[in-house]
Amino acid sequence: MNIFWLVTIVILYLAILAYLGYIGFKKTKNSADYLVGGREIHPYVMAMSYGATFISTSAIVGFGGISSLFGMSLLWLPVMNILIGIFVAFIFFGKRTRRMGLNLQAHTFPELLGKRVDSPFIQWFSGLLIFIFMPIYAAAVLIGASRILEGLLGIPYVYSIALFSVLVAAYVIMGGLKGVMYTDALQGTLMFAGMIFLLFFIYCKLGGITVAHSTLTSMSDLIPEKLRAIGHMGWTTSPSGGSPLWWVVYSSLVLGVGIGVLAQPQLVVRFMTVKSNKEMNRAVLIGGVFIIATVGTAYILGPLTNVYFKESVGKIAIAVAKGNPDKVIPIFINSAMPQWFSYLFLLVIISAAMSTLSSQYHAIGTSIGRDFYETRIQKKHIPGQDLIITRIGIVISIIATVLIALNMGPGIIARATAIFFGLMASSLLAPYVASLYWKKLTKKGAVSGVISGLVTAIFCFLFLHGKEAEVFGICKAITGKTTLLGGSWPFVDPLVLALPVSIIFTIAVSLFTEVENHKRVDISFKGL
Repeated sequence: MNIFWLVTIVILYLAILAYLGYIGFKKTKNSADYLVGGREIHPYVMAMSYGATFISTSAIVGFGGISSLFGMSLLWLPVMNILIGIFVAFIFFGKRTRRMGLNLQAHTFPELLGKRVDSPFIQWFSGLLIFIFMPIYAAAVLIGASRILEGLLGIPYVYSIALFSVLVAAYVIMGGLKGVMYTDALQGTLMFAGMIFLLFFIYCKLGGITVAHSTLTSMSDLIPEKLRAIGHMGWTTSPSGGSPLWWVVYSSLVLGVGIGVLAQPQLVVRFMTVKSNKEMNRAVLIGGVFIIATVGTAYILGPLTNVYFKESVGKIAIAVAKGNPDKVIPIFINSAMPQWFSYLFLLVIISAAMSTLSSQYHAIGTSIGRDFYETRIQKKHIPGQDLIITRIGIVISIIATVLIALNMGPGIIARATAIFFGLMASSLLAPYVASLYWKKLTKKGAVSGVISGLVTAIFCFLFLHGKEAEVFGICKAITGKTTLLGGSWPFVDPLVLALPVSIIFTIAVSLFTEVENHKRVDISFKGL
């Protein structure tokens, strides 16, 4: 790489980010500005910020690399992302969330849930969950970015982790959500352009769409024996129905992430930033096109890298990456793409990482500052104190994220993402849906939904789901077995059990208890 041009481009990019962060800082006058952007964000900025926050290095590097192993069956995830993560989220969740948040003067996702049922417990407990578990997801994003720097520049990801964390912290801490969303819009635009070019390039490189897919189909005999044994049928074919791999792909990756997006605190808060439903409608198309271009490209590129590496070095992608799927996309970019695109793609990855990390750190900070400290600990309201605690929370979360990232093993990006998405959906999704649509939801019903879903998910991770049960070793210590159930059960995502449990408890307990605050319910649903 030409170091002069690389340094020049990166410095220019960072200067633009610094300027946008400064604009956010200048426009941040109070808590509403810092937490929800003053509820006056432009629909393009909102849609691109939502998309850039949703689609990170976890999707491009982590899931792209996993798709090089599992094949194009992962394309069902972009379908879910568009139908659930954009259309359903914006139309059926976003509009009601925006209005209800305004009615209740809620500034965070936990605050919305807590105020809806008049439960400080739900607010501070949900905030604590986010503060504890979101660094796992943030660490996955950090690793994705570091693998690109490692592959393109040869920089150990330990140093890139520190660099990303300091840069993101600067404009999140100072500029609040406005600073985050302005920079997200720029970063999302770069991601869109870069991924469109990447899709065009890979097909040209492999002789066109038909030739590329036909060649990939014909390579099924090269599937590693370990993958074939758990149900892999080919890179252009769905795994064998009911096989372990089928459950991994469809329960953890497609269902877990596809449904889990609805309960992501850093995404839900975006709905509270626009002025009206008109802006929300305008954002749907922008968000949908963005998802198609970014996620669709990553999940097509991943499997096709097998064709490229087979033709160029005689090996499939995972063999070239020496068993670590997180390295597949970085190695492909470094070996296949022209040098000028490496510069662009470096900015794409920096954008993907920084946009998601900034939103994650903002969500973590507000969860501990506004949702936990202000609700659980603060005895006397002091203006501005919640912002100080929020900023301290961001610093703590950054340190925790770095430590987790340094201790994660290879090929962990997609799994860590799915774990966090699943946990949030298992504990918060049922009470969230009921809060928006069911006036008979009670405080006890909402609390039971949160607790039952979380407890069930944790039980599954410790005693049923193979990957996590093996790591923690609690089940083996108690029973002598890695998991309680055999067969395909160790591959079934905890969400499959935990979410139905949360739904049942939320509904059943609400039916047998009384709504405590009818006035609060009337305020919540005003204008809906």
